[in-house]
Amino acid sequence: MGNIQQAGTLYLVSTPIGNLEDMTFRAIRILKEADWIAAEDTRQTKKLLTHFEIEGPRLVSYHEHNKMASGPELIKFMLEGQQVALVSDAGMPAISDPGADLVALAIEAGISVIPVPGANAALSALIISGLPTDSFLFLGFPPREKKKLRELFDKWKGCDATMIFYESPHRIEATMQTVGEAWGMQRKAALVRELTKRYEEAIRGTVEQILGHLEQHPPKGEFVLVLEGASEEERAQAEGEQWWASLSIEEHVAHYERETGNSKEAIKLTAGDRKLPKREVYQIVHTDENKKRSRDV
Repeated sequence: MGNIQQAGTLYLVSTPIGNLEDMTFRAIRILKEADWIAAEDTRQTKKLLTHFEIEGPRLVSYHEHNKMASGPELIKFMLEGQQVALVSDAGMPAISDPGADLVALAIEAGISVIPVPGANAALSALIISGLPTDSFLFLGFPPREKKKLRELFDKWKGCDATMIFYESPHRIEATMQTVGEAWGMQRKAALVRELTKRYEEAIRGTVEQILGHLEQHPPKGEFVLVLEGASEEERAQAEGEQWWASLSIEEHVAHYERETGNSKEAIKLTAGDRKLPKREVYQIVHTDENKKRSRDV
């Protein structure tokens, strides 16, 4: 009986997003050991291989415009038992990258897919943004067309997770302006550029403040935009609900007192939300307070 050919492996190898010191020992080893390195831009990858003195593996092009031909060829190599390392120009393959299609082909063919973790712009920007990290959504590059861009932000208006986008320097101002129009200029954000490079910068504040910064400092470099998720009120409004529907009148007033620090203003805002006379809200709140005092005596 002849030996059964064991399939090779697809390695997803992360490369630096700027600082070459972020290349891992494991990534270098895998690139040295692979039979093939599939690269988005072979010229860019050749520079990386030269820097780390990686010789031997054959370099093949795999990108958005040739993936229909190159993908099946790479699958054929792996089915013959050869090892393929996939890299993108920078960062983690298959994130906003045609590598995701190669991964799907490999899984369909029963080929093992192994990640070799490393630098990633989206997560790096998120952890320095100062915005919540317990729940987040990566949305890649937003559409260029104004109408589709507005539709995107209208769609995610009520999302309460932190949202992450990639954007180019010549598009960032238009994108942020659309965020302000759709979500309001006071939505918190962080705009991060040139991650791990010499001129790395993180601008934090409201959308309005960041737009003001961009007016004074023309955008340069590649950007990651991190946006605060919707508040409870914004989420409810986007879903066509009253955000305060589950609150008692007393809890409703207390919410506004925490926000404004003013009990009269809190009663006024609550009355406006509920379309009730201010006097009625005042009486309910103060009757409740009097009951509490009676119990405490």
